[in-house]
Amino acid sequence: MPENRRITVAVTGAGGVGVSKRLLAALQDDDRVTHVDLLVSANGRKLVALEFGTQEDRDSVAQALGATSPKVRLLDPADLAGPVTSGSYPYDAMVILPCAAGVLGRIAHGLALDLIERAADVALKERRRLVLCLRETPLNLAHLRNMVSVTEAGAIVFPMIPTYYNAPETLAELQDEFAERVLQLLGLQRTDRYRWDGESTPARREHTGTP
Repeated sequence: MPENRRITVAVTGAGGVGVSKRLLAALQDDDRVTHVDLLVSANGRKLVALEFGTQEDRDSVAQALGATSPKVRLLDPADLAGPVTSGSYPYDAMVILPCAAGVLGRIAHGLALDLIERAADVALKERRRLVLCLRETPLNLAHLRNMVSVTEAGAIVFPMIPTYYNAPETLAELQDEFAERVLQLLGLQRTDRYRWDGESTPARREHTGTP
């Protein structure tokens, strides 16, 4: 398993920030991860405040997302001189979760209006793993073309679409599974519970009560 991993996580203005909280919790608990840079856009802060019933200030948002470990450093997306703006800054992968369609579009066209988009641009030019968890539906032609562009540039577009074959019963279970799938893409898999083996798995039978 890889060790001493450094991950950049960005939260932008789209619904589903509860999954971001679960991903951050997993990264903080993982001994293979030594550092997490967290960026929350202005619209991302609005979504955190809406979904968690908190304030939009920096400290309230960090608390709501559970970013309490010394591993986590909260960066200002407005600061284009922040560390992740340079290819010389060491990190292994970046996840934008959720990724707003506008953010996707700007990344697709090489535009960096804030540190989040610049960090994504750096990830692409340095050939580092970039995972964009798009939260938009239905998709128009511009969205689809932007998804093709970032994929051709080396990113992974991973829309926030839940799976159902594990028979989730709660929103928390859907969030946990999605977070685990993102971790797999980062090479930080923690469990094989969600792995499909062609039949009803023991975990699924236990979960559903299937004999």
